[in-house]
Amino acid sequence: MGDATQSRRARLRAEATAEIKAIALKHMAADGPASISLRAIAREMGMTAGAIYSYFASRDDLVAALTADVYDSLANTLEAAHRTAPSGSATDKVLAHAHAYRKWAIANPEEFRLVYGDPVPGYAAPEAGAAQEAEHRLCAVLLGLVAAAWPQAADSQAGCDYEWSDFRPSLASLARESFPDLPPAAVALCLRFWSRMHGLLALEVYGHLRHMVGDPEKLYEADMQDLIRTLGLAAAGQ
Repeated sequence: MGDATQSRRARLRAEATAEIKAIALKHMAADGPASISLRAIAREMGMTAGAIYSYFASRDDLVAALTADVYDSLANTLEAAHRTAPSGSATDKVLAHAHAYRKWAIANPEEFRLVYGDPVPGYAAPEAGAAQEAEHRLCAVLLGLVAAAWPQAADSQAGCDYEWSDFRPSLASLARESFPDLPPAAVALCLRFWSRMHGLLALEVYGHLRHMVGDPEKLYEADMQDLIRTLGLAAAGQ
């Protein structure tokens, strides 16, 4: 009986936690990141302000939990795309990654805006914890993609003069621990690769392409094919 009661309480708590997160994202989508408020969420749920603090001790704790969820969701999506790339070649993995990234961003605009849009006013990201671990995991996914492409891409990066001191210590440590054979130039390529994908997606998610192109996906696909050539990789199907 006791175990059943605890299980029911755990289930109800998980459901309430999920509802709190969903409402926070809804408020952010409607009124921007500044609108995330535990008291406002509590009112919408018919919960007392004191009760909601038993789920999240502060607004920043809620934002950190949301951020961790978003990074983990995107990392899961991209890891699955890598595993199911048609041939397993570096080219196919790059395209699978790019397509999965866009599909996720279009399907989850609020989540995209939370981690890649304007910062939540007054929010200070924790130096350790689930949010940072999830962000590092996502970085490792992208680094892994570049590591797979590096044997072919290295020649295209000749003359790129980078040192480990050019990067923040956390990123340099992650890269050196996860992929000891990658040079600093590969990490720079990783950031440039991400920026190419992210730039067009941000324009699309925020609606800036709406009055410029009829098919944003076609534009994105063309840019990804150009990126493959820039990396020195074989074109898809070759």
